[in-house]
Amino acid sequence: MITGVMFDFSQTLFRSESTGPWLDAGLARMGLELPAAERDALAERLLENGAMPGGPEPRRLTAEQQVQWDRRDLDAESHRSAYEGLTHASDLPDPALARILYDRHMEPDAWRPYPDAEATLKELRERGVPVAVVSNIGWDMRPIFERFGFDRLIDVFVLSYEHGVQKPDPALFRVALDALGKSGPETVMVGDNPRADGGATALGCAFHHVAPIPIEERPEALAAVLGMLG
Repeated sequence: MITGVMFDFSQTLFRSESTGPWLDAGLARMGLELPAAERDALAERLLENGAMPGGPEPRRLTAEQQVQWDRRDLDAESHRSAYEGLTHASDLPDPALARILYDRHMEPDAWRPYPDAEATLKELRERGVPVAVVSNIGWDMRPIFERFGFDRLIDVFVLSYEHGVQKPDPALFRVALDALGKSGPETVMVGDNPRADGGATALGCAFHHVAPIPIEERPEALAAVLGMLG
């Protein structure tokens, strides 16, 4: 019987702005203007390099980049280093743009919740079902939850960089289960990444997959969790 729920953060409960608007925000902050063709070409390079945290993964990595990528969510320094490195590799008009863009992605204005996120979390709260957010991440995204009023609907945040372990390692899910007071078979993990989020199944958890697609295209995937409850 499912009586507890764990959610991933990015592309599960929230989705970040797309690469173009992210770049535009950084350029505006620096007072830079690029011709449309140059702006579009830079946005495409950033997209291809996977430079935006919360966005698509890199299409290719050098051996050195792969090492940084694999450990990016273990601590804040590694996270910034990995993503700023991918941004620098995108042939920027000004090297300072890498820092500006990295800082931008952590701002609440850069994120939007999926359409059914609030209603689903409220229903879980009303039913007395404890909820954890379990995320591979290198920074504190609690202010985003606060901005949208979701913080009061979450019982515990278990963030990889705060524990030095990342999904799919069962150890991170174990932290969340212990905090919720639940066993694996009593809990479902909801996430967009079958490999990372699906690591919870090693502890007996159910896994509910949601597609990492734009919010306009996914209005009800989270609400389906309510039908899984005991």
